[in-house]
Amino acid sequence: MFAVTATHTDNDDPLAGLTLGEHPEPRPAEGWTTVDVRAAALNHHDLWSLRGVGLPQERLPMVLGCDAAGIDEDGRPVIIHSVVGDATVGEGDETLDPKRSLLSEVHDGTFAERVAVPRRCLVPKPDGLSFEEAACLPTAWLTAYRMVFEKAGVEPGAPVLVQGAGGGVASAVIQLASTIGLRVYATSRSEHKRQEAERLGAYQAVPAGERLPERVQAVFESVGAATWAHSVRSLQPGGRIVVCGATSGPAPSAELAHVFFRQLSVVGSTMGTRHQLGRLAEFLVRTGVRPRIDRVLPLTEAKEGFRAMEQGELMGKVVFTT
Repeated sequence: MFAVTATHTDNDDPLAGLTLGEHPEPRPAEGWTTVDVRAAALNHHDLWSLRGVGLPQERLPMVLGCDAAGIDEDGRPVIIHSVVGDATVGEGDETLDPKRSLLSEVHDGTFAERVAVPRRCLVPKPDGLSFEEAACLPTAWLTAYRMVFEKAGVEPGAPVLVQGAGGGVASAVIQLASTIGLRVYATSRSEHKRQEAERLGAYQAVPAGERLPERVQAVFESVGAATWAHSVRSLQPGGRIVVCGATSGPAPSAELAHVFFRQLSVVGSTMGTRHQLGRLAEFLVRTGVRPRIDRVLPLTEAKEGFRAMEQGELMGKVVFTT
């Protein structure tokens, strides 16, 4: 079958290890099944894998890709929940299993014509979502859903800040948060991405690092070192930062004086549960909200999508079709 694999890793030139071509068919273990992939979405996770983050050389070659929607062995349209873990360890939440992984870290991922996954990872795809739309949900949109609905602790009408408008998680947060009535501020270095953020529902988009018109109750942070100080200083006393990633670096100054004096909270958030993925899909069907898709490419042209992500040219998701 055709697949997109990491054959070696290189922090300085990640695309050098991206290989497109034939790969052995998946062989599902007991409790696993095979899904015929119809659409799969690109994430920054895939670029980090090519840099060697979380993907050591001894596991190569590895089929990349966390997200997909397709047809299961019984002919049913499904969305793949990409967390491979034991839900019983985390009292029903597989993301709390310390031994969890995502597809493409230990087991081959979704950038292939077929993928093997645990049966428990299959979520029915609603008729109201296309395969391309559904493929965008399992990583970026599920992460955003949990951040907005479980972790932020804010009510409709509250001011919030989304750092790094243009990224997959940030774009999803803007759409979800604005749909439920939060007053969303967004930041970006790019004027084009600020305009796009406002089209997605942001109340106002400002240049990265610029002082906001008001302090916010919550910050949605996925950028890390480049925006951390701004996130801390943009909060109201008692506010919280919900952090799910650090694409610009994981080690900013902690700003501890601001944290303890103004009684701020920092809350970590990783992915979401299989049940939350199902609720997210239903939420989109009922509200009409849809993932912002930057481009749809055949899997055979995956390098174009990876290159666009590496160069920061995207506003929304890249989706590959088989």
